[in-house]
Amino acid sequence: MADLDSDMKENEQQLAEDKLVDDAFQRLLNSYLNSRHRKKVDLITKAFNFARQAHKGVRRLSGEPYIMHPIAVALIASEEMGLGSTSICSALLHDVVEDTDYTVEDIELMFGAKIAQIVDGLTKISGGIFGEQASAQAENFKKLLLTMSDDIRVILIKICDRLHNMRTLESQPANKQYKIAGETLYIYAPLANRLGLNKIKSELENLSFRFEHPEEFDNINRKLEVTRQQRDLLFEDFTAPIREELDKMGIQYELKARVKSPYSIWTKMQNKHVTFDEIYDILAVRIVFTPAKREEEINECFQIYVAISKIYKSHPDRLRDWLNHPKANGYQALHVTLMSHTGRWIEVQIRSDRMDEVAEQGFAAHWKYKEGEEAPENDSPENEGELNNWLGTIKEILDDPQPDAMDFLDTIKLNLFASEIFVFTPKGEIKTMPAGCTALDFAFQIHTFLGSHCIGAKVNHKLVPLSHRLQSGDQVEILTSKSQHVQPTWINFASTAKAKGKIQAILRRADREVQKKGEQTLKDWLDKNSLELTSSVIDKLCELHEIQRHENFFLALGKKTIILGDRDLDMLLGKSGKKGWKKFVPFMKSGKKEEKAIPLKRGLLEVGKDFNKKIPCYLTEETIQMYVFRDCCHPIPGDDILGFIDNKNHVEIHKRACPVAARLKSSYGNRILDAKWEMNQQMLFDATIQIRGIDRKGMIHDLGDLISGKLDINIRRLTIASDEGIFDGTIEVRVHHRSVVAAIMDELKKISGIQEVLQIM
Repeated sequence: MADLDSDMKENEQQLAEDKLVDDAFQRLLNSYLNSRHRKKVDLITKAFNFARQAHKGVRRLSGEPYIMHPIAVALIASEEMGLGSTSICSALLHDVVEDTDYTVEDIELMFGAKIAQIVDGLTKISGGIFGEQASAQAENFKKLLLTMSDDIRVILIKICDRLHNMRTLESQPANKQYKIAGETLYIYAPLANRLGLNKIKSELENLSFRFEHPEEFDNINRKLEVTRQQRDLLFEDFTAPIREELDKMGIQYELKARVKSPYSIWTKMQNKHVTFDEIYDILAVRIVFTPAKREEEINECFQIYVAISKIYKSHPDRLRDWLNHPKANGYQALHVTLMSHTGRWIEVQIRSDRMDEVAEQGFAAHWKYKEGEEAPENDSPENEGELNNWLGTIKEILDDPQPDAMDFLDTIKLNLFASEIFVFTPKGEIKTMPAGCTALDFAFQIHTFLGSHCIGAKVNHKLVPLSHRLQSGDQVEILTSKSQHVQPTWINFASTAKAKGKIQAILRRADREVQKKGEQTLKDWLDKNSLELTSSVIDKLCELHEIQRHENFFLALGKKTIILGDRDLDMLLGKSGKKGWKKFVPFMKSGKKEEKAIPLKRGLLEVGKDFNKKIPCYLTEETIQMYVFRDCCHPIPGDDILGFIDNKNHVEIHKRACPVAARLKSSYGNRILDAKWEMNQQMLFDATIQIRGIDRKGMIHDLGDLISGKLDINIRRLTIASDEGIFDGTIEVRVHHRSVVAAIMDELKKISGIQEVLQIM
């Protein structure tokens, strides 16, 4: 009887799960049928049934059937990116080859070459075996970029996949959450931004923020909720006269309130060192209109701008024209900042319905792989050209990738994050360049030969050095000489990914020649002394000269910064009486090497094979000595922290917001650990607060009175420098917890004359 009950329960559970899956697939079909694509329902249904069978019996960490994930990814591709049947089928099948016995050839036989190519691209991104020292994420990213240049749908589906993983991150252990959130902020959010997927970019940022800094996330959301009514009133009051004017003009429009995302607010609070209440651009207004004639939409944007400028005064320096020169990700709009009647500056974004769709869906709204769109004339070849240029730049970097995975990611990120300026060639052609670029960057953007041989530039007909930073509207002429060659110092002022990549590639090629020369020098010297060239010999020589890599040793020999002599020979022959042999007797190590050995005596935590990465590292008064604290961020109790397993299998502790930790999460995610404070306020930690303000008599007295007197905290060091009535200072204190630092900062802001208070990381 018990078996019968058990079977019935299993059947009921199976029926409930089948209904859950069927309902999810029906939502996907409904989304697709509501689109403008050709209706290939049979193909999508076939892909769904195939994937359902392939993943049968497999569950996600959350406990739901695995097939729910591919369906969700396909729904994002259809509903939020506007992609068609090829993309939807590829999304449904994206994990089949990686997770089951089916091959790419099986996919091709059943669904055709195009879907098989995309699935293969997605599988290549996820798969692969990498060494402990390699960065799996950087390798994955490299594959992703190589594949996307064949079919951009690969990257779009990968972003859909990442978005769904972020939406369901709750079921993962904390160390995985930090790894995935870190990768998302470092790579996928900027990628989504670069492809114009504004809505998805914002959601990826907010989800990452939520898992990395849950308290700050909840705090900002609470404050947004508390101030919502106030914002709604401001929006209604501000837009009422605008509605009246647009109605008079007979324009079909919609007014939307755009509220700054929690992540954007938090980032601004960190960068500008201000509180939530000091951020005044949380609200913006968006005017989305349907033009009477599609070809007149840019003119209509300016007509609306002229009309609303008569109602409110506009800020002369904050007009942004993205209409005539769209951003590289296809974004078009006119941004104007107006002074409201309540004395607040409010940004107004004016865009057509087509521009709005492109702003939300990016290239997916108008790219070259359209699947049965009814209106191909709305395509924008300029935007497609910008995308292809960007992909071309990345392909050039990939042709000569960086030897270090994190360098590679940073180089790519230069291109992903950059905001743009417009620069003119001598013939008047417009070139889009990243903000902050130099004349040298511009030279490499035009041609590698031009960059390699440039000696200077003329900007607006005036002679400038290669390090000169360009401004929007500059006309640039590059001056060259055949005798000029790439200089190592150029890397210090090149800022674009393309220029840095090319300079490093050229320097590496030159270094390889010098290395070969150095290798030959070593071989000749060993032959002369009747010794054989082996790895062991090179290792000993590297250790003697305190050089870690063979390549660097050969380079030093080639450049003649190292000259082989008697000391090297004595060491290789084992003559211990000679100077230099001490370095190879373990108990006689000295200098830096001895300092590195000391921490082991303090009992640093060693991460072995059986170490459980899913369990948090708890920092207590007893265990804190077991962890390594670097100089990059100085975490103290109360900070959100994480652990990182370094190359010596010790655990470093970083703030989750630390820039170094951001790179570690994205590049070495498998080494990230969860870490938590469990301190009992027995230990004191150093904290530094920076203050700026208007100098006055008695300022130092007031500072000392507040911190030592009122707050009863010992000041370790107080430094104040005043110049022309403005002072800069730092206060170093020792505290038990981050909340004490926050309390000191709040009190400091109340002192007359202090304008800025911020904590130094």
